Amino acid sequence: MTVLVKGAGVAGLATALELARRGIAVEVVERRADIGLGASHWAGGMLAPYCEREAAEEIVLTSGLAAADWWDEAVPGLVQRRGTLVLANPRDLADLKRFATRTRGHRWLGADEIAELEPDLKGCFGTGLFFSEEAHLHPRQALRGLYEAARRLGVSFRFGEEADEAVGYSTTVDCRGPQAIGEIEGLRGVRGEMLYLETGDVALSRPVRLLHPRHPLYIVPRGNGLFMLGATMIETDDDGPITARSMMELLNTAYALHPAFAEARIVETGTGIRPAFPDNVPRLIDTSEGLAVAGMHRHGFLLAPALAREAAERLTKLDASERRRTA
Repeated sequence: MTVLVKGAGVAGLATALELARRGIAVEVVERRADIGLGASHWAGGMLAPYCEREAAEEIVLTSGLAAADWWDEAVPGLVQRRGTLVLANPRDLADLKRFATRTRGHRWLGADEIAELEPDLKGCFGTGLFFSEEAHLHPRQALRGLYEAARRLGVSFRFGEEADEAVGYSTTVDCRGPQAIGEIEGLRGVRGEMLYLETGDVALSRPVRLLHPRHPLYIVPRGNGLFMLGATMIETDDDGPITARSMMELLNTAYALHPAFAEARIVETGTGIRPAFPDNVPRLIDTSEGLAVAGMHRHGFLLAPALAREAAERLTKLDASERRRTA
């Protein structure tokens, strides 16, 4: 069996690696000039199944529980298992309580425990939730690691080309993300916007989520004084530059987390279109050419491992069945 994988974002790279691990010949075709230049490039990289369960279906939690172990094996040394801290200002304490009732895997913290985890937040918050089993990684480093691991297993790549024709391949796995909107029934675009801030005045050890009725925020430390802030969820497939409204909302909420972010330097902004089904649950879809890994929504790095394994197992069974039929 020879498989064509369309797209070199997180879903495409994870699928290519899982197929190659099973001895299947794989070629990845990406229309952009390099890997991960779509929505994966702007991802938070949070492996946070319990936090995501607050607004997602149970399958997102259960399918994402093994993600940190998968990434640890695929790209050793990259996963940081430091948990997730969820906070709210006193006036939004009801939102924090509501968050706690919609998920599990957490414990309540008081002001002293918050300060012990994140000394720079000492005195800023009186209560919070700590999800100790969650993890995070740097998405761009993770994508490069997947690419290199796949190449070592013999996966070939073609960049700057449209993968329109599937001639010469046994089957195809469509991992094009938002390119499939309009081709796969039910897919829509959800725009996410992010900022990179740089400051030496704040240090965080783990992702922090600050709840807000209108403008919730997550901040993910990237090291060396860099922080990724995200992310809006706007129902549109317009991938133009970040809007002034979104930038102000993100910066205002960051300031509410710690006033020192007011003096931080904005070093990068970006937007990405995340394809999603009506229930926001990613899934495998049968297509005329094979399979599609579709509707990743905001769960790309969390659920790509599970969907990649499922796709590879399905195609491995298909390959074995074909071998028996022709024997």
